[in-house]
Amino acid sequence: MDEKTLQRNLIQRVNIGDALTRTTWRTPAEEAVVDGDRRLTYTQLNAETNRLGHTLLERGIGRGDPVVLMAGNCAEFLQAYFALAKIGAIAVPINLLWGTGEVGYVIDHCKPRLALVEPMFAPLVNGLETMTTPFELGARDAEPECYVEDRDPVAYMYTSGTTSTPKGVVTSHLAQYIDALTVASAWRTGGTWRYALFMPLFHTAALALATTALLTGSTVLLMRGFDPVALLETIERDRISYFLGLPIMLRTLMETPGFERYDLSSLEMVGYAMAPMPDEDLRRAIDAFGCDLALGFGQTEMAPLTTLFAPEDQLRYPGSVGRQIPNVQTAVMDADANLLPSGQTGEIVYRSPQTMSGYLHDEQGTDDVFRQGWFHSGDVGHFDENGILWFEDRLKDLVKTGGENVASLEVERALYDSEPRILECVVIGLPDPRWGEVVTAVVTTRPGETLTEDDVIDAAKRVLPHFKAPKRVIFTDEMPKTSTGKIQKNVLRQQYAREQAPA
Repeated sequence: MDEKTLQRNLIQRVNIGDALTRTTWRTPAEEAVVDGDRRLTYTQLNAETNRLGHTLLERGIGRGDPVVLMAGNCAEFLQAYFALAKIGAIAVPINLLWGTGEVGYVIDHCKPRLALVEPMFAPLVNGLETMTTPFELGARDAEPECYVEDRDPVAYMYTSGTTSTPKGVVTSHLAQYIDALTVASAWRTGGTWRYALFMPLFHTAALALATTALLTGSTVLLMRGFDPVALLETIERDRISYFLGLPIMLRTLMETPGFERYDLSSLEMVGYAMAPMPDEDLRRAIDAFGCDLALGFGQTEMAPLTTLFAPEDQLRYPGSVGRQIPNVQTAVMDADANLLPSGQTGEIVYRSPQTMSGYLHDEQGTDDVFRQGWFHSGDVGHFDENGILWFEDRLKDLVKTGGENVASLEVERALYDSEPRILECVVIGLPDPRWGEVVTAVVTTRPGETLTEDDVIDAAKRVLPHFKAPKRVIFTDEMPKTSTGKIQKNVLRQQYAREQAPA
């Protein structure tokens, strides 16, 4: 490549790695990352990132080369992600709850050149050349100026594989960069925010938040997982502005002994995602945390943010997923590819530069979701007359019973709102010879409480048409969950369908 082409590229390109570079030029002495006792300024983080980038180049890693990234929430994860971006290589973050089977599948599927791992995870990438933390760093901390195009992949984000083998979502520099700008705009974040990040960085939501924080000059305080006492102490001690958690995590925090004694006055916003927030819990949380609450809705294929349930709408439209945001055009479509007006239910579809480039090595799967000029989300919902989007269910989670479609999410919300003794619940469809599928509630009871099947069914019937109420209730002590805490409905469906199958 001639020098002129590279120079033009460096001036004009969109590259996630450049987000760190530019923030470093703007705020070199500000704190970028806190990882335990380590506190790195932007200058320090960027220098270590550049040294790793040169080390990788010397090993022959460059543009278009997949590299496995397997580490917990640590400074090295971010250092590796941005170093790979700067040299045009492709990060392949690995779910830390996966075993050798899933990790082996990903390695076989994307054919990585190298693995960057914490030592404890090295056995899972056996047979692949590895570098372990702390990474071997070169002496040069100058920018590794490499040719990278806007639509080049920055990451292969493998889905959790809850319905089949994991899919490799190909995310471009442009998609991830625009998502970071979108989040910064929608959240109205400034460069002075301090993020407590305990959701795993291998997940798209946490990685996108970290990218947004470093793009805007904020500070990311990394935590290895969700510990309510440690989080409350961190908020107080480190004057945290923002954290993201699941609704059950917010509930756990509020029920932590001594919660009211912690100083949470630094909080600007609390984000929640991936599960419905019962109305009662929402009101409690707004009062308890003393700050704005917001829900971000989206999916890995959209890098991931698509709509925002903003603070000012929380109590006006509880249960919704909010409004359209800049850079993402959202619509509702029927089975005949007609865009539907407000009030009508269909599949939620998107157009946006944040959209994935496709599924890796899966042309048919990509064609299926890119049909009719829109990205098909697999989610079902409708807009109301105020432009608010109401998510009703995943297409695959609709329960088809007696000729009617029942949204599992609607039943779950009704149960949360009408039966306070429920800690967690999910609704699934199980095979039934009479109804096709029978609406089934899987319930975990709050500690110290007791519930019967009739209690749950009666609670649903008080607020729902009887055909939507569960006909069966299964009690369990623990729900199967993904690494981000999302309940795995497919696992429950498979488990209980197998148990009730004739011998």
